[in-house]
Amino acid sequence: MFHNELCSYEAVTKFGSIVVPIVFTIVVLLSLIGNILVLVILGLYENLKSLTNIFILNLALSDLIFTLGLPFCVSYYIWSWTFGDFMCKAMNFIFSAGFYSSTVFLMLMSIQRYLAVVHPLSDWNKRQRFAAILILAWTFSFAAALPDLLFSKVKVNSALSKNHYCEFNNIKAGAVFTYQQNILFVVAFSVMGFCYIRIIQTILRSQTNNRHRTRRLIFCIVVVFFVGWAPYNIVIFLRTYTDHRIKSLTECDVSSPLEYVFYVCKLLAFSHCFINPVLYVFVGVKFRNHLRKLLQKIFQS
Repeated sequence: MFHNELCSYEAVTKFGSIVVPIVFTIVVLLSLIGNILVLVILGLYENLKSLTNIFILNLALSDLIFTLGLPFCVSYYIWSWTFGDFMCKAMNFIFSAGFYSSTVFLMLMSIQRYLAVVHPLSDWNKRQRFAAILILAWTFSFAAALPDLLFSKVKVNSALSKNHYCEFNNIKAGAVFTYQQNILFVVAFSVMGFCYIRIIQTILRSQTNNRHRTRRLIFCIVVVFFVGWAPYNIVIFLRTYTDHRIKSLTECDVSSPLEYVFYVCKLLAFSHCFINPVLYVFVGVKFRNHLRKLLQKIFQS
């Protein structure tokens, strides 16, 4: 996000330099462990021709891509940006590609679950069609992240000259990127909401014995996605509005509380990369059994 050059936000920056590195370090460790375990379990015990397993695999990969940027983010909040212009562009691109691909695959998983339950005779998972969907998903994710590659640069804040920031090169570019992210979130949540409402309606009409468990899982999926990303998207939208309004140092105090809220929402949203394995994989009995087998094999060797 664009950092307004008129404001130093010294107290907010100090808060971020303490809290963010601690939380992100924990998130990196949990995400690496969780998502790598997902990939190992899928490779050893699961059928990778299964549509659901392929989506889970790609979701884990996208979360790992997102996680790769977090160590640089930890360093950034402690010492400001010290890695140069190229790595600034690369880190922002990795973050965005991970975010977009994760959101896209969550949306595709929702559509797949919807078709499996509501339209079980659908043939959308034919190999050729499915391969095209995966290619389009990754292509869209990387294309959507291109603004980070093109418009990010290292800047020196005029109010606090010793600090270097890895930001968009102007407010307009940051605003456009924010609105793009907001639109994707609204579209993804709308699709997920529609799919899961129809799934619940279908399950309620069925006589399956697993209705309660399925409803609970579906509820958790939607709620965690919304709670994680909705506050963050709202705050980054509000920040673009305040950035345009700040014309003097006296107006910085008005936006300072929003910066604290931004840090909290960012921590919550970025933690989603390690929550995904729990929600989409480890709540399943089959994967828990696979994990138990894997751990037994590791500790017995």
